Amino acid sequence: MSDVTPTRVVVAGGGTAGWIAAMALARQLGRLVDVTLVESDDIGTIGVGEATIPTARSFHEFLRIDERAFVEATGATFKLGIQFENWARPGDQYIHSFGTFALQNWVADFQHFWLEARHAGIDTPMGAYCLEHEAALAGRFSNEGKPALSYAYHLDAGRYAAFLRTIAETNGAQRVEGRIADVRHQPESGDIAALVLEDGREIEGDLFVDCTGFRALLIGQAMGSGYDDWSEWLATDAAWAVQTETDEAPPPLTRAIAHDAGWQWRIPLQHRTGNGLVFASDYLDPDKARDRLMGSITGRPRSEPRLIRYKTGKRQQMWRGNCLALGLSSGFVEPLESTSIHLVMIGVTRLIQMFPFAGSDQAVRDRWNTMADTELEKVRDFIILHYKLTERDDSAFWRRCRDLAIPDSLRHRIASFTSSAQAWQAPDDLFRAESWLQVMLGQRLQPEHWHRIGALMSEGRLEGELERQRAAIAAHVDRLPKHQDFIERLLSGKAQAGAGLVHSG
Repeated sequence: MSDVTPTRVVVAGGGTAGWIAAMALARQLGRLVDVTLVESDDIGTIGVGEATIPTARSFHEFLRIDERAFVEATGATFKLGIQFENWARPGDQYIHSFGTFALQNWVADFQHFWLEARHAGIDTPMGAYCLEHEAALAGRFSNEGKPALSYAYHLDAGRYAAFLRTIAETNGAQRVEGRIADVRHQPESGDIAALVLEDGREIEGDLFVDCTGFRALLIGQAMGSGYDDWSEWLATDAAWAVQTETDEAPPPLTRAIAHDAGWQWRIPLQHRTGNGLVFASDYLDPDKARDRLMGSITGRPRSEPRLIRYKTGKRQQMWRGNCLALGLSSGFVEPLESTSIHLVMIGVTRLIQMFPFAGSDQAVRDRWNTMADTELEKVRDFIILHYKLTERDDSAFWRRCRDLAIPDSLRHRIASFTSSAQAWQAPDDLFRAESWLQVMLGQRLQPEHWHRIGALMSEGRLEGELERQRAAIAAHVDRLPKHQDFIERLLSGKAQAGAGLVHSG
C-alpha cells in the first residue's frame, strides 16, 4: 500500500456542510486522501439548519463520534419529532414523531387495525400507541432502556462546525484561510484545476467539493450546472432568523407553527432557542414578516434578526466534472422536516462509497446524481404534502397551497391513502411509512376504506390488544426522566452516551 498517491480533495467553504465533508472524508479514507478546506472568516454562514432527523445518529456512529462530547460541545438537545400547529386548520396540532407502531403484520400496517378499531367505536388517538409521540408530549427522554427511543438532535450549527473541524484536523485535514477570487480550469477537460485566492495563492486539487452555499461558486458559476426551480410547488422564498435566550426547559421536539403566509420554527437548545419565520414574499412584506417574528418570540433576543432569501430547487447536475456540490450549493428545500443536514451527510457518505480514485468517471457521476436527485425529489414531495393537505382558506397563500397542481408522484400517494389507507416507504425513500401516515392524518386526510383484516379479530380482542399497547407505552413514558434532567445526567457522566463511541482520531 506504500505506492498509494493520495487524492487531493479541496472543500470550498466551511460551515456545517464543509466541515461535515472534510471530517468524513479525512476520517474514513485516511491516507488515501489529502483534504484541504478553504474558507474565509469574513464570509458568514447561514447557520440556521439546527435540527436533524435520526439518520444523524447513524452518521455519527459511522464516524465514531462520541454522543456526550457532541452534546456538550454543540449545546445539543434531543428531538423525538416535530409538532405542527395551525397547518390543516387554525388551532390544529399534531406531532410527526420518529416512532413506529407495534400492532401490524405482513398483511397490513398499524393504521388498518387502528381504523378498524375506530370503526368499532374505539376513538383513542393514534399517537397514544407510539412511544416517541407520547414521550415528546410529556417532555421526557432517555437513550437508555428498552424499547429504545428513536431520536435525533437539535444543535448549534456554529458550534457543530467547530466541533467537526477539530475532528477533521485531528485526522489530517488542513484549513486554508482566504477568499476565493477565481477558478482555474484544466484547458482540455474543463475540470477545475485550482482555486485562486484573492492574495494570489492557488489551491490545486483532483476533486473539488462545493460548500459555498447559495452562491454556488464552483458548481454553478465555474462549472455551469443549471438550476431547476421548484417554486411553482413551494412558494416560500425567504426567512427571518433570530436567536433568543432560553426561558424554559427545552422540549424534545421542534415546533413548526403555520401563519397566514408560511410558518415559524422554534428549536430549543441548552443555551438558547433558535427562531425563524419562513414566508412567501408574494404574500407577506419582508418588513412585516420581521415584525411578526419579533412580536412572537419569547426570551430576550441575542442578536439582530437576519433575512435569508432562497429559491427552492436543485442543481441539474450536483456532480459535474470533478466538482461535487453539497449543502445549499446543491439545492434547497425549506427546513420544514429538518432534512438539510441529512442531505449533506448522505451526499458525502455516497461520495465515500463511490470515491473516484481512478479519476473522473462519468458512470459513477451519473449514478451519484441519480440517487441524489431521486432523494431530493421525494423530500420535496413530502414537504409539498404539508401545504397541499390544508383546509385553510383564511389567506391567499393557503388558498394557493390548497388548490396547487402537485407532481404526479405525490398525487398517487395521496390517492392511495385516500382510497385505501395505503402508506409506504420505497427503497429510495427517506421518510418511512409511519411519517407519511402521521402527516396525512395530522393534516385531516381521512381514508375512505382500509384493509379489513382487523375485522377477523373479535371486538374485545382488538380493543384489548390496543389497550395493552397504550398502557405499556404510558407506563414506559412515566418511567422516563424529564428531558432537561436527562441532559444534565448525560453531561455529568451519569447517563449512557452513544454506544461507547470515540471522539479522537
